[in-house]
Amino acid sequence: MRKMLLATTAIAFGLSAAAPAFAEFNDRNIRVSNGINEDHPVGNGIKAMQACLDEKSGGKLKLTAFWGGALGGDLQATQALRSGVQEAVVTSSSPLVGIIPALGVFDLPFLFASPEEAYQVLDGEFGDMMSQKLEEAGLVNLGYWENGFRNLSNSVRPVTKWEDFEGMKVRVMQNDIFLDTFQNLGANATPMAFGEVFSALETNAIDAQENPYVTIDTSKFYEVQKYVTETNHAYTPFLFLFSKAIFDTYTPEEQAALRECAIVGRDEERKVIQDLNKKSLEKIKEAGLEVNVLSEEEQARIREKSMVVYEKHKATIGADVVDGILAKLEEIRK
Repeated sequence: MRKMLLATTAIAFGLSAAAPAFAEFNDRNIRVSNGINEDHPVGNGIKAMQACLDEKSGGKLKLTAFWGGALGGDLQATQALRSGVQEAVVTSSSPLVGIIPALGVFDLPFLFASPEEAYQVLDGEFGDMMSQKLEEAGLVNLGYWENGFRNLSNSVRPVTKWEDFEGMKVRVMQNDIFLDTFQNLGANATPMAFGEVFSALETNAIDAQENPYVTIDTSKFYEVQKYVTETNHAYTPFLFLFSKAIFDTYTPEEQAALRECAIVGRDEERKVIQDLNKKSLEKIKEAGLEVNVLSEEEQARIREKSMVVYEKHKATIGADVVDGILAKLEEIRK
């Protein structure tokens, strides 16, 4: 009888030792707002993140993605997170500068020379510092996903040096830093709604526009442009943000799983977007456009020319933020 009791106790202990794998997880439906469509690489990242969560939580933590701004624009969704009425959003940093001015640092021109350089900064101490600023605004940043580099297309001439921008009518987003960047290079920076860009290029109302390769491809700008220059003039991260008010109600195990799995999703999303950019660039070349890459020397020259833009916006962004990222980049480039 004593042996049977001991055996039963041992089995029960064994089961209880195994149980905590899922014991600290509750059934949760996590709504994730996205401004982009499901066929964007963020969709691949969400799938990878969900597979990771399934494994860690036994299927209890479920992501429900809402695409194409179905829950509102990025800024509206982010405010819903701060109010504690929605769980998560994947958003570009640019729309949020009104909430956290420091995020304007990612709009500064010619900041990063490569994706790898951006990853070193974002996934390190500087990225942690920015995440702390987000947390103070009621937002938990689970990871920096990728929106990607913006490049220039135009119908006038190849751009090999900053002087080639002179007099070029370039459509830019309604963003003070972008306006100042292109005006500083001698271009005629023209804010315009995205939906108007194709026809404006077609009728020569504007000469040029700037977007990631994937956007140049999917929007068929190659039909109304002659030249593409890999300027890499702006790198914008996506942020996977979670409502701090809601996150703080989760168990430590749930929080850890979300943080770890967001990184799994990030790595997949970055890989897919890099592959997609390469494919889009090949399509642009096949369409007959002349493609060139700004040399490292010219990138450094334009970056130096653009320091006046950094100085102009330093006070708004925060001197500690601007100086901090420049110091980190100088350290990386040594």
